Amino acid sequence: MFEAVAFYLFAFLTIAMFFITVTTSQALYALSALAAGMIFISAFFFILGADFLGAVQIIVYTGAVMALYAFGMMFFDTTREVKEKKGNKFIIVGLATLCAVIIVAIFAAPIVSDNMLSLYPALEGAGNTQSVGLVLFTKYLIPFEVAAIMLLVAMVAGIVLAGKKMDLSLTLLNAEEIEKMDEEINKKVLS
Repeated sequence: MFEAVAFYLFAFLTIAMFFITVTTSQALYALSALAAGMIFISAFFFILGADFLGAVQIIVYTGAVMALYAFGMMFFDTTREVKEKKGNKFIIVGLATLCAVIIVAIFAAPIVSDNMLSLYPALEGAGNTQSVGLVLFTKYLIPFEVAAIMLLVAMVAGIVLAGKKMDLSLTLLNAEEIEKMDEEINKKVLS
């Protein structure tokens, strides 16, 4: 019972965060929602008893999204004022109440449920980390290496894209040139 309620709660939260990621017009909101979605995905691993994978999910993927966040802050104009729409208060109160009821049910479920045990461990006597390493470096070795190469290519591409914007040094310009450049940027943003 506890696992089912927790699964549906984290599934809803994960889908909501990724929906915000896809639909928002603000880059930093999208990156924040993406990081939250990755953290909620790690909850599935913790529910399944794969603590190592849950920790790796948080450290690796959420760390990667935070690196994206840093790039987003460098490349997008975050100083522009954001006008937020006020939502319907009834929907906000209803969703908050629903979340509160679900959280209470999650914490109350272990009291009511029986002891839940994993019936079929992957390997006898092997821990979670050993099981992951065995499968990762035997059955999934080629996809693991391909993913590493793709990450390397993405990192080099990010450096190349960032380098194209760095051909002008603001420290070598005087105040008048910087003001002129700001005016040109503001004209582009307003048009």
